Amino acid sequence: MAHTEIFPDGWAPAKGYANGVLTRDGQLFVGGQIGWTEQQVFETHDFIGQMEQALRNIVAVVEKAGGQISDITRLTWYVTDKQEYLARQREVGQAYRRVLGRHFPAMTMVVVAGLIEDEALVEIEATAVITDRSGGA
Repeated sequence: MAHTEIFPDGWAPAKGYANGVLTRDGQLFVGGQIGWTEQQVFETHDFIGQMEQALRNIVAVVEKAGGQISDITRLTWYVTDKQEYLARQREVGQAYRRVLGRHFPAMTMVVVAGLIEDEALVEIEATAVITDRSGGA
């Protein structure tokens, strides 16, 4: 098999997609994660809360694949409200550091008209390179 699909333990099944795909050479592609829990429930309708949960979801996929935060090489953010993102930069930074510390991969921010899940305010996808693949994939 050219790749392994990654599904963190205890997560509700993804419908029509994989949460992550790990290639034989250690590249991990994490599908867009939104601010819902592993049971696909939004516990907050606040941008910062959803952003932090989306980042935690990314970390869960990376760790399930046998990686760690420092393996994340790219994040692409899709936000529905540019003004809120800009107005809350300090909180964004605090929430980011709570989850990812001071690890700063290459990043892109895109403002979108909406996301597939109506309650979602942000979606973040990631790429990681996992060289030590002795983990849980």
